[in-house]
Amino acid sequence: LTLYKGLHALTVTSINTYRSLAISLYLYIEAYITTTAAMEVISANGHHYDWTKEVQEFDQTKAGVKGLVDEGVTKIPRFFVHPPESMKSPSPPAATGSSAREVEFPTIDFQGSRREIVDGIREAASTWGFFRLVNHGVPFEVMDAMLDAVRRFHEQPTEAKMPLYSSDSRQRVRFNSNVAVREFDAACWRDLLTCVFHDDTMDPEAIPQVCRKEVQDYVKHMIKLRETLAEILSEALGLSSDLLSGIECMKSQALACLYYPICPEPELTLGTVKHSDTTFLTLLLQDTIGGLQVLHQNQWFDVPPVRGAIIANIGDLMQIISNDKFKSVEHRVLAQPVGPRISVACFFTPSGRAGAKPFGPIKELLSEENPPIYREFLCREYFEYYKMKGTNVSSALPHYKL
Repeated sequence: LTLYKGLHALTVTSINTYRSLAISLYLYIEAYITTTAAMEVISANGHHYDWTKEVQEFDQTKAGVKGLVDEGVTKIPRFFVHPPESMKSPSPPAATGSSAREVEFPTIDFQGSRREIVDGIREAASTWGFFRLVNHGVPFEVMDAMLDAVRRFHEQPTEAKMPLYSSDSRQRVRFNSNVAVREFDAACWRDLLTCVFHDDTMDPEAIPQVCRKEVQDYVKHMIKLRETLAEILSEALGLSSDLLSGIECMKSQALACLYYPICPEPELTLGTVKHSDTTFLTLLLQDTIGGLQVLHQNQWFDVPPVRGAIIANIGDLMQIISNDKFKSVEHRVLAQPVGPRISVACFFTPSGRAGAKPFGPIKELLSEENPPIYREFLCREYFEYYKMKGTNVSSALPHYKL
């Protein structure tokens, strides 16, 4: 209330910062109320469940989920257990009774004509929000080497990975497991190495030597593919081909090198919880194990791996600037009794210069018949809101609608 009453004294330039502070305070209070109530939860054997103690003990090993598997666990720790309602499809297909369906996803063949590629991506981005890229120019050997390098990093002795273990998002290179941010949110059965490139650059010495060359080579190809896709996505929106590159909305990359170990109780947990990406664009490379699912028409659909293909998906921020012409969709990764599953996700976010300015629907897309759906905001504000809500929010998009 005090923050709200103080708004009249602010200059226009400070409103966004002030709003961000108010949102953060509100979310902290909400989290406190929620977790205080949750602390009264009693486990089935009649004892209080000390969530904080279990998570801290796990985190202090710095061994990640792979450390649990190496110890031979047959029961997953309780903080990895997800509520039953998050494990099933919202509307199982009646024909098979299964929780997910496999369909032919939109496939964009870069050997087709420019018109075919643009039309295909326009259709896929506006309906599925996901599409498979083939003949995209990234060599098979580069993709295979990247997957092998991710496996090598994660399968090192724990002592070799410990110095990088951190949950501090300011660390440009960090190794950690997916422990929940908010108390009593469920953790996911995976480990990850993250390498963040600001404005397409990073000190090579910061990348672990065991995967340094492969990461550098792979990111070079991701940047090249991004430039091609920026042109095609611009044209698919009916804009000049250089518009998305010009606003530098995809000039930085966060490379998530994911390792999903074999799970002894896959029916109780997830590899990645249902979410939409807080990015403009994501490019995913996956091995042959599978497990990725996309929510389409209120049903979960499997995304079968295809060697040499890269999966592209529209992020929340791209949906916003396209004024809902492109769709960001929810997806998840199942935990499995086989593995490990290896994948590499390249998340594209703005340059440092662009990130300091408000984003909103692209002006050239707006008219009296097509008014803006979203307000302008700083990307930092969006990321903070999404992170603070934890697993209680699948998408932050509704919060930014006018």
